[in-house]
Amino acid sequence: QVHLVESGGGLVQAGGSLRLSCAASGRSFSSNTMAWFRQASGKEREFVAAFTWDGAIFYRDSVRGRFTISRDKAKNTVSLQMNMLKPEDTALYYCAAGDSEYVQEPGYPYWGQGIAVTVSS
Repeated sequence: QVHLVESGGGLVQAGGSLRLSCAASGRSFSSNTMAWFRQASGKEREFVAAFTWDGAIFYRDSVRGRFTISRDKAKNTVSLQMNMLKPEDTALYYCAAGDSEYVQEPGYPYWGQGIAVTVSS
């Protein structure tokens, strides 16, 4: 059974930093994409960042330059370093893995439970 478990969320002041991590178990994702999405209260889930199996990296425009995605294929993990956080970054953050027709669309077969990030002004 495949599990994705996120960690590292919490409450931070605007301008601060957090590092999210996602550990996958049950199968290897070394040949797949691993990604982060987020969902703010009352809004649709949106793409944040992705790291493909061949090393391509994608970010949504609003986080580019502030967030950095990284992955460790050997450990089957993906991380998201979030700097210069803003109140509008407040959301539940989800780890996703597998293959999606479009990297930025939420068509991934495997998802974590989500972890809360709250940025106070």
